[in-house]
Amino acid sequence: MNRRDTVLALIALGTSPFAAEAQQAGKVWRIGWLSSASGPNENVTAFLEEIRGLGYVEGRNLAIEYRWAAGKEERLPELAAELAALRIDIIVTVATLPVIAAKRATSTIPIIMTAPSDAVASGLVASLARPGGNVTGMTFLSTDLAGKRLQLLREVLPKATRVAVLAFKGTSGGTELFLEQLQASARQMGITLVVRKENEAAALAGAFAAMQRERAQALFVQVTPFTFESRERIVELATQHRLPTVIESRAFVDVGGLMSYGPNLPEMYRRSAHYVDRIFKGAKPADLPVEQPNKFEMVINLKTAKALGLTIPQAVLARADEVIR
Repeated sequence: MNRRDTVLALIALGTSPFAAEAQQAGKVWRIGWLSSASGPNENVTAFLEEIRGLGYVEGRNLAIEYRWAAGKEERLPELAAELAALRIDIIVTVATLPVIAAKRATSTIPIIMTAPSDAVASGLVASLARPGGNVTGMTFLSTDLAGKRLQLLREVLPKATRVAVLAFKGTSGGTELFLEQLQASARQMGITLVVRKENEAAALAGAFAAMQRERAQALFVQVTPFTFESRERIVELATQHRLPTVIESRAFVDVGGLMSYGPNLPEMYRRSAHYVDRIFKGAKPADLPVEQPNKFEMVINLKTAKALGLTIPQAVLARADEVIR
């Protein structure tokens, strides 16, 4: 197809080829990045790799304004307002609270959410198929995952009846939703949850001492920017207190946690890059259905199992996507 035919085809589709060419020539797209974390991690790296693969290069046709709350959720509204006041094209948010802050700061700038728990139940979008408003992106439903992780724990520790839960301490509706869904699955299995909520690294030692006093036999961790950044310390304390860990993110297992089952977080960040690309090319957030991850993985650390004196059943090992030996 020659250029004349291409132009006619674009006009037939209701697209102005001249506007598109003008839009790309010399355009520097600006992303505002809003997170509760303290700084970049491997998930951010996955996003950046994917966005580069789509043709956007920082310093050439892309600029990113980062705003890190460093675990202080009270700063998120201020940081979101800063981004909304800048001449940015899109805001990328990580987890539930930053999405809420960004949504309150602007109703016009497109917002791409990455990895909040149950965006519909949290009120972030109207529905997955038709999100409406200026928010779309990736989410996951944790109800089924909570039950599957508890079932996995029951297969490895059939006599466990008391399970500690390390959750985020704050006003996040995502935390209460996480605990509500986990509690529902625990009741069905006759498991009592021992819940500790923390948001400061200095409080972790005391939290684990309390879990031990309450005779917890295993540990669930809610993955948040705080726990993700503190994962080495959390795993260290769990090992000291001989608490087998079952977590949604394999990043904990890589540093010594026992088992993980959940979505591939770097893959969710990569998918978010494609939402950014589509909006840069003219799509509207309200017209882009929210996606759920379709890739889940189970990872088991046999070195940790041995250190804890646990034998992982062959039936469990056979289902694992990866076994760290």
